[in-house]
Amino acid sequence: MSKIAIISASVRRGRKSHSVALYFKRFLEDRQLAEVAILDLDAYDFPIFEERLRFIENPTAQMLSFAKQIEEATGVIIVTPEYNGGYPASLKNVIDLLYAEWKRKPIAIATVSAGAFGGAQVITSLQFSLWKIGALMVPAMFPVPTIDKAFNEEGVPADPEAMDKKAGVFIHELLYWIKAKQRAEA
Repeated sequence: MSKIAIISASVRRGRKSHSVALYFKRFLEDRQLAEVAILDLDAYDFPIFEERLRFIENPTAQMLSFAKQIEEATGVIIVTPEYNGGYPASLKNVIDLLYAEWKRKPIAIATVSAGAFGGAQVITSLQFSLWKIGALMVPAMFPVPTIDKAFNEEGVPADPEAMDKKAGVFIHELLYWIKAKQRAEA
């Protein structure tokens, strides 16, 4: 069974994107598609890193735990809000903390915004950053516009049937690339 790490990228008070991370966890577990762990950057409360993990003299247990969960995951879903056309500094911070852990890791991106475009402006810059360090970018997107109307705080969608259909396509693509990578390494 696949092991999927879901990165919940926002650390802001009143954040809405975390509800999408909760939704994906439930979606995957209810269908027994993968073992799932949410890596909530708000809970980690990381400092701004001055160096990559491998060069930090005394990494904390949290840093090592985060790196291990990314390394052991067969795939990653990043759930990120769009902040002024970009992604949060908290996400860039953990992307740059690691290097080898991202190499050839299948990663799917879900973007969230309060507006009508669902974070579409953030996808290109985030994909480029991850591609530059060797991640395998899954060619599927999961934009969530008007997040306040789309999900409640517990991750329950306003229109479960439509959201599950959309999520099914997104997750299928991630699982396809996880299996393709496993076949290539066999």
